[in-house]
Amino acid sequence: MTAPRVRIAPSLLAADFARLRDQIATIEAGGADWLHVDVMDGVFVPNLTFGAKVIETCKAITALPLDVHLMVVEPEKYFDSFAKAGANVLTIHAEAAPHLHRQLYRIKELGCQAGAVVNPGTPVESLRDIAADLDLLLIMSVNPGFGGQKFIPASVGKIARARRMLDETRSRAVLEVDGGITRETIHACWQAGADTFVAGVAVFGAADPAAELRALRARCAEPA
Repeated sequence: MTAPRVRIAPSLLAADFARLRDQIATIEAGGADWLHVDVMDGVFVPNLTFGAKVIETCKAITALPLDVHLMVVEPEKYFDSFAKAGANVLTIHAEAAPHLHRQLYRIKELGCQAGAVVNPGTPVESLRDIAADLDLLLIMSVNPGFGGQKFIPASVGKIARARRMLDETRSRAVLEVDGGITRETIHACWQAGADTFVAGVAVFGAADPAAELRALRARCAEPA
């Protein structure tokens, strides 16, 4: 069996927008796998961030896949504009998507990979019936809305349950973790079964982002 691949997705939320082109070029050259983009509407979460124009700008300056996380109410209103702007992955919250199955397939119709995300207080088992339809399952390991928060330790057990659920349903979804990912927390998440890690402050706040990307990846290679 092929060993799972470690993917690191630096979060745009932590970037310095005055140096956006240079910062994205640095992480791309440093081995980042994806660029994670947190879209917040100030309603679903208490913060307001990026619109489709930022996605379009990022698409023009990087070859990295754009991993777009919609922290919004009525996410279906944004699908067309973000897909057109260049999103590769669109991930929506189970808590904001009462018609999740239909919404996932609408995302796929637009040519994007479709993901679902659960907040810390939402059981991952609630997604079992659509697990096989997912391209990505995202576990929030902080309460969404702000960068730089501390990792919630109970998330490790939730990641392990998510991995079992994906395996049991024969889902091929990527298992991503977002929130408080650092050198100190990434290893336990990897051991629990995650393969993709959103890291914001840990990467963009580092003196040498490329070295930090290497260090995060190396932590996953360490024995249990």
